[in-house]
Amino acid sequence: MRRPSLARSSRLLLALLALFAMVAAACGDDDSSSSSDGGAATGSDGGSDGDVVKAAWVYVGPINDGGWTQAHDEGRKYVEEQLGDAVETTYKESVPEGPEAVQTIEDLIKDGNQIIFVTSFGFGEAALELAEKYPDVYFEHATGVETRDNVATYFGASEDTIYLTGIAAGAASESGKIGFVAPFPIPEVIRHINAFLLGAREVNPDATVQVVWTNTWFDPTTERQAAESLVQAGVDVLASGQDSPATGEAAQAAGLPFVGYDSDQSESFADVWLTASLYNWGPYYTQRVQAVLDGTWETGEYYGDIADGFVSLAPFGDLVDEETRALIEQRQEELASGEFYELTGPLYDQDGELRVEDGVRMTLEEILVMDWFVDGVIGSATG
Repeated sequence: MRRPSLARSSRLLLALLALFAMVAAACGDDDSSSSSDGGAATGSDGGSDGDVVKAAWVYVGPINDGGWTQAHDEGRKYVEEQLGDAVETTYKESVPEGPEAVQTIEDLIKDGNQIIFVTSFGFGEAALELAEKYPDVYFEHATGVETRDNVATYFGASEDTIYLTGIAAGAASESGKIGFVAPFPIPEVIRHINAFLLGAREVNPDATVQVVWTNTWFDPTTERQAAESLVQAGVDVLASGQDSPATGEAAQAAGLPFVGYDSDQSESFADVWLTASLYNWGPYYTQRVQAVLDGTWETGEYYGDIADGFVSLAPFGDLVDEETRALIEQRQEELASGEFYELTGPLYDQDGELRVEDGVRMTLEEILVMDWFVDGVIGSATG
């Protein structure tokens, strides 16, 4: 049975959209105030011959957040490196999710951007609204769940690599009490926490994962306070699903092993570092911008995985012993080949109800709407 994370949605629409008429590109700074810090723009000099694609990224956090947004911006820079003068890129950072996002995106459209990458779940409504208003503009929604003729979604099977980080956390925990600082109770985050717990229990069968919700993607102060509350509650390993390194700072201060997310922070937290789940956005971004250049852009639902290099693990810290490394590497190979899949039954929820029958693998469609915690997670799946 093909594992869900290797699947491509059968809903891929095959209708080829006409290439948006390119405006004569003129180099200049994008100083729109729609970004909370004034906005920013970078990119190649472009040209005036009509062979330049203007591409924009909308970020929920700052580009130096040390996590999610920084990783996306590295992907944007990769596009510039690969496509050179054929692309002009722009970004808006620290854009609030909600109505303000509509104005920010619309400003980018009016500036002539032909493809816009919105990089947070909460930008979805704005993207869908504007996609209807501007049918000749292409939208790409990271972690999104709805497509249109000119709206594609993209993400990846980070639950697989987060499962592997859970193995590292479970092996590092002496008490079996692990803490997880989490942003919002949405399916993306819930399935990550479930996979993390299942990984921990592979090596530490009685392990628990206690969750504290911050209700923010990026707020270092709130994240640090959440992590410290978990330390006070008696956990002996900390993990994060947040965009900043604040949980790592709390772990370092308490001398507790730490599992990161989004970026390799091994040098910053060398004494407590275990590993982290990483994303490689650049190749996907380059492919999609190139498709606009070629006039071949199509909507779709991309879900990358270990096998295609979209998700991977950060280097191991010294706290991860050789036996644990060997197990993680074995599981990583099995996940890539489809031989193993962590979200396979029997899976029970927190109330002891059997949710997934023995031997049954959850489908991609099921995990994308997952709204319940597996047994062993402490905390509410509703926030």
